[in-house]
Amino acid sequence: MQLLFVILTCLVALEHLGIAALEIWGRPAQQANAFGMPLSFIQQTPARAALANQGIYNGMLAVVILGALLLLTGTAQHITLALLLVFIVVVALFGSLTVKRQIFWLQGCPALLTLLVLLVLGL
Repeated sequence: MQLLFVILTCLVALEHLGIAALEIWGRPAQQANAFGMPLSFIQQTPARAALANQGIYNGMLAVVILGALLLLTGTAQHITLALLLVFIVVVALFGSLTVKRQIFWLQGCPALLTLLVLLVLGL
């Protein structure tokens, strides 16, 4: 069952690397579609900078998740990953209330599922 947790955790991290890539390097049309924002807004320099900044946060979140998975063990690993997963769920909930409802389903649910596996299995 630990393997299931590792796989789910890696998927959450990979998802956030993908989000980071979209936010940093995505074409404005892709970003507008993905984030439910007008293309004219996304094309503005301040919006591009804000998206890139968000992308760095998502990318670093993925790096920290993978780092915790690879470098920590036991209770330290589980507490660290649980906190990061809770963080993702809360941020996804906020995003779904303020930007686009799909954010919770796309980002929050995988993290919530992974957190539940962690808690239920008592890893």
